[in-house]
Amino acid sequence: MKKRLHHLSVVLLCGILLLASGCSQQNDRPQHYRLLYSIFFPSTHIHSKLARQWADEIEARTGGRVTIDIYCGSLLSAAGDNYECVVNGVSDLGMSCFSYSRGMFPMLEGLDLPWGYTSGSQATRIANKFIAEFHPAELDETEIMYVHAHGPGVLASKRPVPDLATLSTLSIRGTGITAQVVRSLGANPIGLSQGDTYEALRKGVVEGTLCPMETLKGWRQGEVIEHITTIPAIGYTTVMFVTMNKKTWARLPQDIREIILQANQEWQDKHGLAWDQADQEGLAFVTSLGRQCSNFPSEENAKVAEKLQPLLQNWADNLEKKGLPGHKALQFLQQEIAKP
Repeated sequence: MKKRLHHLSVVLLCGILLLASGCSQQNDRPQHYRLLYSIFFPSTHIHSKLARQWADEIEARTGGRVTIDIYCGSLLSAAGDNYECVVNGVSDLGMSCFSYSRGMFPMLEGLDLPWGYTSGSQATRIANKFIAEFHPAELDETEIMYVHAHGPGVLASKRPVPDLATLSTLSIRGTGITAQVVRSLGANPIGLSQGDTYEALRKGVVEGTLCPMETLKGWRQGEVIEHITTIPAIGYTTVMFVTMNKKTWARLPQDIREIILQANQEWQDKHGLAWDQADQEGLAFVTSLGRQCSNFPSEENAKVAEKLQPLLQNWADNLEKKGLPGHKALQFLQQEIAKP
């Protein structure tokens, strides 16, 4: 009987030791972090694909400690609600446009104005540098990863537009910033989504549209226009954010944060280059359709720049009224655009 009890005690003790050992090994395992990433682009879009590569790279560099589940096509949060959903923890990460949340980003809205951007890479570089320089308080509710921005807007129209006088007679598709641009040039802005613009151009409801070159292929609008005019002074962009919930960022270990920050630096450049590639594909598409492309004469471009200057100045002045460094921001962007 004593031997039997002794044997049972030994078995129980071994079991306890094994259980303790297993718990210890489990506690020694690195913690795993699973994050939700909401993107407004469809899954087939290049910037959704780049986001997937970014997520995979972070998982690889962290040795599997971070997994990022991506929901494209506004499946997890609508494009206009994307930022607020990150703030409130509906998603850990989000990608959308600042301009979809009008009034929330008074400083950053200025980045979309017609500064005369020449490429998506340039616009992306300047936008990230602007945020690093001014640290806008409007971004304090989330942890910005990086931003990216499309290439310069062009005028795609049903007929040639050789000068400002001709442009001012047109009805042109434009929303938000582009509507302000159209109005400033004396033309008639018509508010339409990109999805509605094809039919509006085909039916002659509008005679032109302001858009980046990539739109002419991506939305096939090149099929229903005849002419593309590059007007350097109109070179606006749309800045898109990639941002993370503050609490999510705070609970990540420092080494994982450093890995993410390094990937951010690499991927913002990839997005800028992708926008440029998309513009090149857009140009190749319209060229294959036999559409004509031209550049605005320099004297006419100067007239456009003069007409648009109040838009830039008003943005800066309104920031100053709110106690924000509008004049410094204006000077910063003018200097950055002027750099080769």
